Amino acid sequence: MNMNKKYLYIILRFLIVILLLITGIIAIYFIGKLIIPFIIGFFIALIINPLVNFLQKKTKMPRGFSVITAILTILAVISAAITLLVNEAIQGFTYLSKVVPEQYKKFAAFMEELYISKIFPFYNNLLHLFRDLDHSERSTILDSMQVIGTKLTDAFSNLVQALGNGLYIVITKIPNVATILIISLLAAFFISKDWHRLIRYMHSIVPQPVHSKINQIYEGLQRALLGFLKAEFKLTFISAVIVFIGLLILRVEHALSIALIIWVVDFLPYLGAILIFLPWVIYSFATGDIFLGIGLAILYGLIVLQRQLIKPKILSSSIGISPLLTLMTMYVGFKLIGLIGIVLGPLTFIFMKILYETKILKEIWEYIYEGKTPNKKT
Repeated sequence: MNMNKKYLYIILRFLIVILLLITGIIAIYFIGKLIIPFIIGFFIALIINPLVNFLQKKTKMPRGFSVITAILTILAVISAAITLLVNEAIQGFTYLSKVVPEQYKKFAAFMEELYISKIFPFYNNLLHLFRDLDHSERSTILDSMQVIGTKLTDAFSNLVQALGNGLYIVITKIPNVATILIISLLAAFFISKDWHRLIRYMHSIVPQPVHSKINQIYEGLQRALLGFLKAEFKLTFISAVIVFIGLLILRVEHALSIALIIWVVDFLPYLGAILIFLPWVIYSFATGDIFLGIGLAILYGLIVLQRQLIKPKILSSSIGISPLLTLMTMYVGFKLIGLIGIVLGPLTFIFMKILYETKILKEIWEYIYEGKTPNKKT
């Protein structure tokens, strides 16, 4: 009887933990949607705090001025990078405006030759075969062609409609994104400015055992976040350097501009450099520039290969887990939730590792199995 009662309490405590976990996740989801600018502001403050502390220590400026200087410095660097990118893009578009008409003529001549030498004879052969068929067979073929044409038309119209809707959504979201960005920067300023006061306030309301664990979790997450950003920067920078060298070897004009554009695009999740390389390779083969098409395909293959080879090593050195564990967590994340799991897998493992190191998982288990709490051991 006592044994059954013990297991009943274990089940009840387990259900309490699960209920609290689900409630917490739901609360974070819904509350997070309402305070998203302040969450972004917190992470911005988290990132700029080392620079703010450095400025405050070295220049003896008040913390408020240090925060403003740090934010303005980061904005200036971002603005300079955008200005350089836009300038290079303008030069690239100027070059394209001179090259595209000539390339269009070559493409038109290529398509004309393809039509005369391949498509038209093929069409004549099909026409002769079609005339030799009986009425029912011709009707079947015509119906099939009509169905295919309808499906292609519908697919094209759906694609155009989706692109139009996407463009409309992007345009309508610009004011909202701008508002969130401004509020996030203001929130980052006030959070970073009052960082030490906020920390002292948290110390006063949070019990010491809980506070020490929060500190460990915070430091671990900070290392993981900064390490992940550092790793992504390294990976995309290495890819951009490879692209730049490859384009120089292929004698592509404005190699620096294209490499910079690919560097920026490479930060996009899932897609990255393939957004540039895939249409470029297709266009090169279509216009008869086989050498450039093969060269670009090999260059993209090198980018993918180097990322697969060095990503686990760079991530492991940046976020603090071994290359083998990094590779395993990336693979498990990919199998469970797809491409985004490649990123979330290692980060989730780091979070669980932090919970283990702070003995939070052990205390949860002790509470479930024995009814113990951190402040009261039974």
